[in-house]
Amino acid sequence: MSLPFLNQYIRTVWQPRRGLAIAEACIIGLVAALCAVCLKFGSGWLGTWRVHGSQVLPAWLFLPAVGLGFGFLAGLLVERLAPEASGSGIPHVKASLANIPVKLSWRVAIVKLLSAMIALASGITLGRQGPTVQVGAGLAAGMSRWVPTSPDHRRQMIAAGAGAGLAAAFNAPIAGVLFVVEELLQDLSGLTLGTAIIASFIGGVVSRLLGGRSLLLNLELTRSSSSFSIIEIPFYLVLGVLAGLLAALFNRGLIESIKIYRRLHISLPLRVALAGFISGIVIAFLPPSFRDNTGLREFVIAGQANAPIAVIAFLVQFLLTLVAFGSGAPGGLFAPSLILGSCLGYIVGVVEFQLFGLGSPTTYALAGMGAFFSAVSKVPITAIVIVFEMTTDFNLVLPLMIGSVTSYLVADKLMPGSLYTKLLHLSGINIENAPPVEGALTKLTAKDVMQRRVETLDAEMSVEEVVQAFSRSHHRGFPVVEQGKLVGIVTQTDLLKIRDRNLAKDTPLREIMTPQPVTVTPTHNLSNVLYLLDRHQISRLPVVEGRRIIGIITRADIIRAEADSLNCQTREHGPQPEPSYVVYQTRSPSIGRGRLLVPVANPETAATLLQMAAAIARDRHYEIECLQVILVSRQSSPAETPVRTAKSRRLLRNAEVLGKKWKIPVHTQIRVTHDIAHAILETIQERHIDLILMGWKGSTSTPGRIFGDVVDTVIRQATCEMVLVKLGKTQESIINNQKLSLLHLFPTPPLSHSPSPHLPIPPSPHLPLPPPQFNSWLVPMAGGPNARAAIKLLPALVTLGNDPKIRLTRVFKPSESEPDMKVLEEAIRMLVRRQKSSSTVVAAPVQADSVTEGVINLVKTEHYDVVVLGASREGLLQQAMKGNIPEAIASGVDSTVILVRGAINN
Repeated sequence: MSLPFLNQYIRTVWQPRRGLAIAEACIIGLVAALCAVCLKFGSGWLGTWRVHGSQVLPAWLFLPAVGLGFGFLAGLLVERLAPEASGSGIPHVKASLANIPVKLSWRVAIVKLLSAMIALASGITLGRQGPTVQVGAGLAAGMSRWVPTSPDHRRQMIAAGAGAGLAAAFNAPIAGVLFVVEELLQDLSGLTLGTAIIASFIGGVVSRLLGGRSLLLNLELTRSSSSFSIIEIPFYLVLGVLAGLLAALFNRGLIESIKIYRRLHISLPLRVALAGFISGIVIAFLPPSFRDNTGLREFVIAGQANAPIAVIAFLVQFLLTLVAFGSGAPGGLFAPSLILGSCLGYIVGVVEFQLFGLGSPTTYALAGMGAFFSAVSKVPITAIVIVFEMTTDFNLVLPLMIGSVTSYLVADKLMPGSLYTKLLHLSGINIENAPPVEGALTKLTAKDVMQRRVETLDAEMSVEEVVQAFSRSHHRGFPVVEQGKLVGIVTQTDLLKIRDRNLAKDTPLREIMTPQPVTVTPTHNLSNVLYLLDRHQISRLPVVEGRRIIGIITRADIIRAEADSLNCQTREHGPQPEPSYVVYQTRSPSIGRGRLLVPVANPETAATLLQMAAAIARDRHYEIECLQVILVSRQSSPAETPVRTAKSRRLLRNAEVLGKKWKIPVHTQIRVTHDIAHAILETIQERHIDLILMGWKGSTSTPGRIFGDVVDTVIRQATCEMVLVKLGKTQESIINNQKLSLLHLFPTPPLSHSPSPHLPIPPSPHLPLPPPQFNSWLVPMAGGPNARAAIKLLPALVTLGNDPKIRLTRVFKPSESEPDMKVLEEAIRMLVRRQKSSSTVVAAPVQADSVTEGVINLVKTEHYDVVVLGASREGLLQQAMKGNIPEAIASGVDSTVILVRGAINN
């Protein structure tokens, strides 16, 4: 698979699938393990050089010098390249996972790796396990930027990287998973556990293969000397209590150490250099075994140390860790905690052995490691598993559990809360007050705030038409469709290609559009949408359902939704009517690229409307949604009111028969409602309707209404494309002549019979529908966007007639010397390119004092069957095109009038 194709695939299918997450977790585990091995061998090689140098040169001079120089270099590297790499690194990872804007990247990971290697070689008493956790998390964060995933997925990958780092550092994959769940993410979802397990397993295995065991324990000695008996339980309880007390004191000392360093007001390099210098001086005057932290740990665990040496080691490690950690040196607390725990456990074991002669100091040392680690990091389960995985000794499980749980309870009582959370508080970061994950950005989905319908451009449009579309609109970009399927997006930036490439005016839009745009589905929450907008530096995202575009969402939509949430507002105002209730529905295979809604109210006009709908649906590859609405009293609930559906079902059956004839998917439904318009609007929203075709009387007697109550309400609130049809008298006469046949087709059931809406009805004999007399078409044009929408419909509608003739006209006043023909010429080019029948198309202007007068006179003179009007977007509800031109024309002519209004944005 080529890289460009892979990038295009990832951009198109952005939502992380399980396979992609697993593959990413595998890579993260491998890279984290390699970095852990590099850190181990790098710090080990430099540490060996330091120990060897202290044996050749005077230790009191060499060790402080190395500590001073290496400490300054490590601090300088962090300060100049990545300040986020200072300290343990685990608090930074925890803050990032809590949605705090803390930087995690490859640069932070690399700087952390190098600086930790140098800092540990300086001799400071910190460990490499904490830095490895941040290195793994930083690598995962950097890798997630390659793939346009969601924020939740990115957090899961960062957590998996952190777990892989810990697993690689300790060769303990189970502990890596538990640390993620117990301390970092606290998430038990399948994807989180799965990715953490895979990354930690690979990290642990690769680290073991390449680097050996991290603690280099003498396992044979450990196994042979470890033992446990019931009588020892009180001593393990005492060990747990002591570990808890001293760990609470240790944590308090760490915080105070940071505060003391800050009061010195010196730079990070100088602070780390000072810590290295102090550590070098102290260690230079101690036995040689203290110069190697790993060697000291083995020395204690193997039982080669006596009690006084263990006490000195505990005190020295305790104080020097406070000195080192407070400086901000890149190092962790895991290794010091294990050393302190082993010393404390060994001391308790020696005391117990001297008193009762039971047990083994080595067992107590190992149990003390888990107890002190548990009390410092507040992760008892992880502590138990880490020590068990390092030793694989089942005899240690019960002592580890007693000591770790007891120390955790004592430490948490004395100093509640996580140490890492308190360290973040010192940096001014409060993850407890972090932006809630359950905010508006995660509760709301793209469906809730998207603009449900958006202007689209056809892929076959010429670049000249595209430029004109941009000039007429305030939008800076349009989705591009081909046969109803989203194939690209075009923005103002893409228009520069016309000039740069010297493209001809008739070049199709597909040559300059951006193909395969990033999309979202209606169910994606706003945080995912916002992440994608920022990830690709774009301002809008098409919302798709399958292969259909059902809306668009912009940054402004998200900002408006967030502002509404902060102000406790919603987009719904006033009392809302009770929802309509679906009592009957049928579904066909959903194989279309859009949906066309036909509210069927009058059996006498349903035949013609359905034929028109079928013509449009076949041309655009749409599905037809047929709706029958049953009105009930507002005193009764639509869901509880019994209704008779037999007549309505027979009417819808006729639509299904027509769909089978034209091979068009037809869905039907019957809704019970208090308000017809509200039921239609609910259907438009629930079924993602692209176009609605409604019957229209041509006039209304309702005061303040242009088209009538129902149509006016739908026009005002529905953003999809609309087609209103007022049938002419010629067509009505044909319908009246066949009225008896239609009544035979739709007989009224007896009043005593009320069939269940779920019982099948025998199919009625199908009567051929009366063919509409649509042979001559008049299309007045003024250049508005809805005129273009009307032109797009004509190729489908004219197929209803025989040898259709189309006249495009423009009304100009007598005061004008000559009419502007550009609009008509552009319309002819568009119509000729789109039409599929051999219809005759002419363009001729007409002179008149007003549009209404010119069109009515032309229809009466030349007897046009159909008049197609493109309503102006603004005037449709403000007396509709300067004085309600559509109603005036519809009332003044006997022909069929079709009013087209394009889709509009919310």
